[in-house]
Amino acid sequence: MRGFLASSIGVTCAAALALPLTLPASAAPSAAPATQSTSGARPASTTAAPDLPGSTQSLPLTPRTRDRTLGAAPEQGLTRADVHRFSLVGVTWTDPDTELRGRVQVRTRTTGTGNWSGWQDIDTHNEDHGADPGTAERDSGHVHGSTAPLWVGDSDGVDVRVRATRAETRTVGAVDEQPSVLPAGLHLELVDPGAAQAPPAGARAATNRNHNRTATPRLAPTELPALSKQATERELVALGHKAQPYIGPRPRIVTRHGWGADEKLREKGFVYTKKVKAAFVHHTATGNNYRCSQAPSVIRGIYRYHVKSSGWRDIGYNFLVDKCGTIYEGRAGGVAKAVMGAHTLGFNTDSMGIAVLGTFGSAKPSAAAVTAIARLTAWKLGLYGVNPRGKTYLKSGGGNLYRKGKNVRLNVISGHRDGFATECPGRQLYGKLGSARSTSARYQGR
Repeated sequence: MRGFLASSIGVTCAAALALPLTLPASAAPSAAPATQSTSGARPASTTAAPDLPGSTQSLPLTPRTRDRTLGAAPEQGLTRADVHRFSLVGVTWTDPDTELRGRVQVRTRTTGTGNWSGWQDIDTHNEDHGADPGTAERDSGHVHGSTAPLWVGDSDGVDVRVRATRAETRTVGAVDEQPSVLPAGLHLELVDPGAAQAPPAGARAATNRNHNRTATPRLAPTELPALSKQATERELVALGHKAQPYIGPRPRIVTRHGWGADEKLREKGFVYTKKVKAAFVHHTATGNNYRCSQAPSVIRGIYRYHVKSSGWRDIGYNFLVDKCGTIYEGRAGGVAKAVMGAHTLGFNTDSMGIAVLGTFGSAKPSAAAVTAIARLTAWKLGLYGVNPRGKTYLKSGGGNLYRKGKNVRLNVISGHRDGFATECPGRQLYGKLGSARSTSARYQGR
């Protein structure tokens, strides 16, 4: 029941919206997780306790000798054919403020068939995600540098290589290329998302039975059912909240309980900001080779990677969307509340992060995913009286585009790259944000 109250139930229905939408007086950053030392040191291999769903294997990379006559850059890697089963991979290093300047590639052996995949690139530009500088989450002493995670499917063998790029140094009349230095403490993270625990009988039904009650439901719901625009408006008024002239109908949302979040992984407690003024759209860069039925597993993998490997207090995104347009609750704290995430470095305050599962540099996002972004923002921004087609000001917490303290004018629905110099959310998804803004405003009745 505690995990239920801490998460989405707050908005399941009457019980959820009855909880305050603003920062409670008791809300404060919680203590950092005790699963990693504050020095950043980690054991060579760590696994979850047997009674917890899923596991993480953290394996140190080792230097590999390469032919210097070819001008090759330094490389570290690892080849293992005796690992526990995993489905998601990433690479981490000790200092989160150090950039990995190089290329990370991995190939994996499929469980059952024994076939090896071809080499796949792992997105190394992940420093643009995470908690804002100077926050308790960022300064906890547990955070590591990390690549984006990559979904590879059920595997039991791995081969990884990390190659540094060559940096140019200019002297009088000459240009000399020197190998970049790879970050210290490189580890390969192999994540088994675990099997989703079967929900108790009647869990989904509990959502509807308790929809108009003020008492807390006995069972944690697996989803929040969709409401019509009129029902959404009536619910807000009935619960004593200020009526908003424009609010979109609440979409169906799969709760953390619904996608199988292990609430023992994350930190206890929640951190809130004052309001939600903007939504940043992301892609997870985990690749597009997943079925919609696997989306909960992908999310459990990302969640475990963010917490156990990157050292964050919870999954970084406030919401996630799969290629079939299903919306999932992300960071815990209540889907209607202004929960502070770790998604857009420098702009996590008064914003929410929506991540579409996949990689959209060249691949186009599905129409269903773009529509889901529009439906979600129409409702969530509508709770705070915000026009999806409008502009807003956010104060930068520090980043590579805007100095700390600068008030920045942004689209209410922005791409990650609008707040930080990054490829995220990919060229193809970024190009769909104009359509998402217009559709979201239409759902609000504007």
